[in-house]
Amino acid sequence: MSPATRNPNALPVYIQIAELLIRDIAAGRLIDGERLPPEREMAAELQVSVGTLRKSLAELEKKGMLQRVQGSGNYIRETGTQNSVYAMFRLELPEGGGLPRADILSVDHLTKPDNLPQFGASERGSRVRRMRYLNDTIIAVEEIWLDESAGWIDQAQLSDSLYRFYQHQLGFWITRAEDRVTVRPLPEWTPPDFTKPAGQMAGYIERFSWSDRPEPVEFSKTWFDPDRATYVQRLK
Repeated sequence: MSPATRNPNALPVYIQIAELLIRDIAAGRLIDGERLPPEREMAAELQVSVGTLRKSLAELEKKGMLQRVQGSGNYIRETGTQNSVYAMFRLELPEGGGLPRADILSVDHLTKPDNLPQFGASERGSRVRRMRYLNDTIIAVEEIWLDESAGWIDQAQLSDSLYRFYQHQLGFWITRAEDRVTVRPLPEWTPPDFTKPAGQMAGYIERFSWSDRPEPVEFSKTWFDPDRATYVQRLK
């Protein structure tokens, strides 16, 4: 998998590589104690420079997920993924893992429609519609609403990770979320290049997300292709 550098909303390449490795650890594709391939070999496989790869490995080391042994190599240390940018992203490729990224379809600032469930403290919010990928595989479309009281979403500042945007641009963290998973027809705004047409049944996730406030600050709807992605919740 090569980093999604062509995507203008992509995270820095070294963060992408670090997050890809974290999701592989969470999925069990990399196991505790496993020695990674030599750095030059890994860099060539990931199509990045050795310097970029070393920045990625340094990120994992800071999170306690990698042990670097002089003269021996780099070893995985499975300590959980709570510090991951995508710690709450539950969709994975059927074989596990995969680097999330997104194409932004639209960002609008609107009065909340009547068909939205109640959340937040304001009558208005930012609405983001995106198409989601894992690596280069299209897997989902989603609609996210952020309550106006938490701030406005500026499309020019968005990255692949909304939660990272919340932390770096709006100054708050998503601390917990509640998901409800079922099936629903794809929405009428589904892009024509999605894997299934609007109106066809797909996996469906509704999520309420909280920061440090008593009421949820975010509500999202995600329609995913179950032939291409799996919803995974790990309990420890």
